Amino acid sequence: MTYNGGLMHVKLIKQFRFEAAHDLPTFPPGHKCRRLHGHSYRFDVVIEGEVDSGKGYLADYGEITSACAPLIQQLDHYYLNDISGLENPTSEVLAKWIYDRVKPVLPLLVRIVVYETCTSSCEYAG
Repeated sequence: MTYNGGLMHVKLIKQFRFEAAHDLPTFPPGHKCRRLHGHSYRFDVVIEGEVDSGKGYLADYGEITSACAPLIQQLDHYYLNDISGLENPTSEVLAKWIYDRVKPVLPLLVRIVVYETCTSSCEYAG
């Protein structure tokens, strides 16, 4: 059976989690973020486009998972400052770092949202 509903524009969102430590060397001396600490990070990968009328879907969520798996391996339970490009791993820098690595694999990528805490996040849209 195929989808026969005409054009349908959608956004798919897949969320990932990792645990990591960091410190923020550009913060003022004495600031709590200058000290070594960790977060239970989450990030959303948002892709957008037209649903394939023959398939009835934009993309397989498994494709998103496959594109992000190597990044999770690189980030999970590591000290982010030791990773090339993350020497100053603010949420802003981390969101762009993830985007830059996922976009070549997922051309429909439109946004990365990094959640550093339950109440603080950063969106990067390329």
